Amino acid sequence: MKRRVTKAIFPVAGMGTRFLPATKSVPKEIMTLVDRPLIQYAIDEARAAGIEDFIFVTSRGKSALEDYFDHAPDLENALRKSGKTELLQTLRDTNMDSGAIAYIRQHKALGLGHAVSCASKLIGDEPFAVILPDDLVAAEKPCLQQMIEAYQDTGGCMVATLEVPHEKASSYGVLDVASQDGPLVRVKGMVEKPAAGTAPSNLAVIGRYILTPRVMQNLTKIDRGSGGEIQLTDAIAYELTEGRDVFGYRFEGQRYDCGSKAGFLQATVAFALARDDLRDELSAFLDSIHTERQAAQ
Repeated sequence: MKRRVTKAIFPVAGMGTRFLPATKSVPKEIMTLVDRPLIQYAIDEARAAGIEDFIFVTSRGKSALEDYFDHAPDLENALRKSGKTELLQTLRDTNMDSGAIAYIRQHKALGLGHAVSCASKLIGDEPFAVILPDDLVAAEKPCLQQMIEAYQDTGGCMVATLEVPHEKASSYGVLDVASQDGPLVRVKGMVEKPAAGTAPSNLAVIGRYILTPRVMQNLTKIDRGSGGEIQLTDAIAYELTEGRDVFGYRFEGQRYDCGSKAGFLQATVAFALARDDLRDELSAFLDSIHTERQAAQ
């Protein structure tokens, strides 16, 4: 009998150097996309998928991330006294109950696999999810929820996957496909950042995973991989060598790479245009820019 997936790991120890100087004092995960920090989108997705325990793998300088999920009594009282009930509810939705959230330090930047392994004692013998907040997915049904529903039928390990241009495959973990059945892909191999022209497919792994507790054990067995780091992809691929199932899931939705400036801006515009209170004014502004550029040509 497959166990419910109720725990999720959020690796957020990175320094966010692509966004300097903003990330000199503000964790990248707290940077605002429209009017919510990036991490809030990941938390909301996890909650919708039934996650109950949230494990953050952090590093020095991430105290603002911890403060964000704490209660703010003074601010709540001020909103209550001024009758701003809608804002008060919005604020309360960001709070995390005591015991629901845990923070673990990754003291050395040794890769995604190492970051995940830092949470092994909190995972124990349960299946778990991994969510990379940099990968933002806009979908009618949240990406992780789609995967967990599929996982109830498959078990094993599951990774979110999407097609990328062949020339960009070397920037991702890439699946070697055995067979496909609708959105499900049965995997026979995985390669982390293959050399140009050697990728077994153009199906790339993005930042959503459902993993068995054995993956934690695998992370202690594998050697350092691409970039001299402990790669999560390699630990998942180890399952295949032991004859265990690994699946890719081709989710429905639009993924934005918010680890890049361009991707972050694209997501900001897309999410703003999806809101009734912002759509008309922003659309008019974008149309005016387009008209001005055409006139300048």
